[in-house]
Amino acid sequence: MKIYWQISYFVIGLLIFSYGISLSINVQYLGIHPWDVLNIAMYEKLGFTIGTWNIVVGAVLITCTLILKGKHVRIGTILNGVLVGILVDFFLYFDLLPPQTNVITDVLLLVSAIILMGIGGGLYSAAHLGTGPRDGFMLTISDLTHLSISRVRIICECAVLLIGLLLGGPVFIFTFIYTFIQSPIFQKSFLFFTETLNSRFSKGNHVSM
Repeated sequence: MKIYWQISYFVIGLLIFSYGISLSINVQYLGIHPWDVLNIAMYEKLGFTIGTWNIVVGAVLITCTLILKGKHVRIGTILNGVLVGILVDFFLYFDLLPPQTNVITDVLLLVSAIILMGIGGGLYSAAHLGTGPRDGFMLTISDLTHLSISRVRIICECAVLLIGLLLGGPVFIFTFIYTFIQSPIFQKSFLFFTETLNSRFSKGNHVSM
């Protein structure tokens, strides 16, 4: 059944995506994604874990989306918000990551992390079980304001980055070029895995007839 493939895509995608986040956090001095800047800043200021703050921020965004009567909250949205935080803490706690060595190697690690996040995000999104909490919130704002999704994303991530920066989060050059690398990879990954899933399901239907 298609649902089993969707669940597989979703789980594997979250694993890849979460490992990418953890890998980037391990070389955070080079700069990381704005949302992770905020999570690390909250962790350094208030304690708990980075994954816990990922869950808290996700819960706040899901709540805001529901209050705004957004239609982009599904079971996958909630699972995403919880599982990514747990998986990030798991990878960091057990140190299942390559060690920092030198700037050149660390840049390669960070680029690899961005690629993994793009592929993982595209894979779990292709399952169509629900957007992530952040994407769901931004899509809702786009629906309400009639602004383009890209413009809303830029505004939201700039606001989050400013808050994270003011709280002392790690910001460097890669923070500002994340989107330019990750977004195209995400888009191609999403389209590829969506096509693969639909093709497999269509073939399955054709055979069964």
